[in-house]
Amino acid sequence: MTYRIFDNMTQCSEQEVARLLHVVSDQRREQALAYKHLFGQYCCLKSYEMLMQLLNSSLYTLHVTPYNFLYNEYGQPRLENGPCFSISHCKHGIAVAVSESAIGIDIEHLRVAKPELVERTMNLQEQEQIWQSENPDWTFTQLWTRKESVLKMKGTGIISMDDIKNTLVSIEHIDLLTKVNIDKQYAYTLATLR
Repeated sequence: MTYRIFDNMTQCSEQEVARLLHVVSDQRREQALAYKHLFGQYCCLKSYEMLMQLLNSSLYTLHVTPYNFLYNEYGQPRLENGPCFSISHCKHGIAVAVSESAIGIDIEHLRVAKPELVERTMNLQEQEQIWQSENPDWTFTQLWTRKESVLKMKGTGIISMDDIKNTLVSIEHIDLLTKVNIDKQYAYTLATLR
């Protein structure tokens, strides 16, 4: 298992998007150009480049580019005969993870813990944890990344807000690694099988 975090988002430019458009598959190029804004295009392309770098590292022997994705019934991408992977991005960073077994990664910029959102997405124990913490916004953001990374690892993503409330209740077979970058205002969680 390996993962990378990229958080130099100042590299987003028309020139960099033009460069990246030439190193991705036709499929990914279409997906990137479907974004209306340059930043969305950049994140789509940069995450794909990061994935290619991880897949072509010494850990994996695919060494065939560009990659085309297949999608499951929930829209989660996968490689036909390759390792599992997960991609996430927010306005402050991009996260990519690759593993031989199921994996999920989520990166989020610091989110405000709005009471109505906390109530809709967190169970009672998590709500208590958020409101009793020294920094409810950071606690909420970390819990959110944990939930999303687990759902990505399971291959579903968020289906409904009802499902997300209890995502972290029964995860004894899942390891979670959560990190916070206070300076750059984001948190991420990596979910892997034990």
